[in-house]
Amino acid sequence: MPQNFIEKIAQKYSLGLSENHKVHSGEIVTIQPSFVMTHDNTGAVIPKFKSIGATKLFNPRQVVHTLDHNIQDKSEKNLEKYKKIEEFSNLVGADFYPAGRGIGHQIMVEEGYAFPGTLVVASDSHSNMYGGLGVLGTPIVRTDAAAIWATGKTWWEIPPISKVELIGNLRPGVTGKDIIIVLSGVFNKDEVLNHAIEFSGDGIKNLTIDQRLSIANMTTEWGALAGVFPIDKVTIDWLKNRAEFLRKRGLQGVKSDIDSKNGENPRLNSKSIEILENELIYLRPDENAFYSQVLTLDLSSIEPSISGPQTVKIMNSASDLESKEIKINKAYLVSCVNSRLEDIQEAAKILENRTIAKGVQFYVAAASSEVQAKAEKLGYWQTIVKSGATILPPGCGPCIGLGTGLLEDGEVGISATNRNFKGRMGSPNAEAYLASPAVVAESAIQGKIASPFKLSKSEIIKSITLNSKKSIQTGTTEILDGFPEIVEGNILFCNKDNMNTDGIYPGKYTYIDDFSPEEQAKVVMENYDMKFGEIAQKNDILVSGYNFGTGSSREQAATALKYRGIQLVIAGSFSQTYKRNGFNNGYLLLEQEDLLKDLRTIFSSNKELTIRTENKIKIDFVNSKMIYEGKEYQFIPISSTAQSIIVEGGLENWVKNRI
Repeated sequence: MPQNFIEKIAQKYSLGLSENHKVHSGEIVTIQPSFVMTHDNTGAVIPKFKSIGATKLFNPRQVVHTLDHNIQDKSEKNLEKYKKIEEFSNLVGADFYPAGRGIGHQIMVEEGYAFPGTLVVASDSHSNMYGGLGVLGTPIVRTDAAAIWATGKTWWEIPPISKVELIGNLRPGVTGKDIIIVLSGVFNKDEVLNHAIEFSGDGIKNLTIDQRLSIANMTTEWGALAGVFPIDKVTIDWLKNRAEFLRKRGLQGVKSDIDSKNGENPRLNSKSIEILENELIYLRPDENAFYSQVLTLDLSSIEPSISGPQTVKIMNSASDLESKEIKINKAYLVSCVNSRLEDIQEAAKILENRTIAKGVQFYVAAASSEVQAKAEKLGYWQTIVKSGATILPPGCGPCIGLGTGLLEDGEVGISATNRNFKGRMGSPNAEAYLASPAVVAESAIQGKIASPFKLSKSEIIKSITLNSKKSIQTGTTEILDGFPEIVEGNILFCNKDNMNTDGIYPGKYTYIDDFSPEEQAKVVMENYDMKFGEIAQKNDILVSGYNFGTGSSREQAATALKYRGIQLVIAGSFSQTYKRNGFNNGYLLLEQEDLLKDLRTIFSSNKELTIRTENKIKIDFVNSKMIYEGKEYQFIPISSTAQSIIVEGGLENWVKNRI
């Protein structure tokens, strides 16, 4: 069966596949990524790593530690935390980048860890950014990071894959940031939620790498798990220039930074680029490769645009908002999405020989110390400073509500960051808008939301094509010892989409560390249905709607159902974080839309929150099918990787058994 680009990368980094097995969307595979990055949360991964009994890294060259999130905090407590992370990193021999070097994602790009055609993960949602270079970059949770440290591998479910076709050319003044703002605003019905995205179309060839990185970065806010651009001439030319820069730059003090034999970076060098160029035919999607949907956007139809306030699902043209005279208090050119050299240059052009408006604070931080040094050399930085901007160190900060410059009650901010969630950048009673660096700079000058570009109005040209669901491969599945061939149970039907983790496991219990399994079982689904505890019986099977487990990452939302004796959960779809927490705790989750649709028809007149059916459902794992009231429902076979995690009681035990 043909594979798309993302499936091909997943194939390269999957372990234990049988001969001629081609991986596809929906499969759970064991992956061994090229690199895993953790940042300040390294401090939280270390105890997980130690608790599973690990004493050394499986491959020190696979592990990267960066300090970037809370670098403005000079308190004794934070400095001690940073010191302990650095000491641990040195002890185990990982690559370490100290506070002030830059944002971890930018470092991964600059130092050649994010290399086209590879799989790179990070315990941070913006690892999608690597897709701007044709890398399958995707987030993992902290338990996964500990697993990779210890064994070099973890598990991954290949998500549904959508294609986004960018056609036509951008008009002057329109940027990559505007593209992703428009995509998030016009396709705002969760079309790409928990999908991976492949970008294609003739509009890509004129997008710079910096623009591609910005677009890929914010596919996270759009709802996707990855956003990957093709590897083309623009990519190769960028790599060659970068490799030459690294060769001239020389040693930077990181253990694996320089190949002592030829003075080149061991990841990004003339040889690695040559190998990549020879692989390019393989690293293209096969003809007739399957995509869940195809979304098309005509780049010539968009103009400078703004997200918000408080969500990327609301989008307006900058010119429309300018006419509304929206006063601002703060402006920001910071974060991993839009603080690279092109972004700083774009802002400097707007700010040259002008001054920030009275009463407005404009905060600027480069994505890395290297970006800042280049901007200083070219004079862009001095222009920004002269305009009256407040300079912050290269790293995270106000984007995540840390350090100087947070929004206060009643304030309005416009930012070139990636997230404008309520309270994200400070007070929940403030309003945050997102825009390109040029629009942010012009707004800072005028003291209100404003655009320096006056383009003719145009209706956005877009389309979406849904493809028929790919048929599930039939055949029998080999069942591991300890994994059941057949499971039977009564259905508990909770007919709700977007069942959030607070409904499944109330937040007020989340941080009670000594809350026992029995106590968790008693309160499960309490916020959804107080009667659930009376209705549910041991060995029941829960069926629910789409995006089950959305919301916070609390693991108890999975374990509480397990402790209550619910054998497994079937849903139309799951939040990816919930699914990871389920499997990581040895709890089985299955997706089956047709069963959900039939149950909704059968119980259309029943308004109870929880319905316990009298007819049992039979789940046959050998033949990957469910049988309910005489009808069969096929599901994606449970791979040996998924079976082994369930049998061994979760990821921690799975790792312990492989150290």
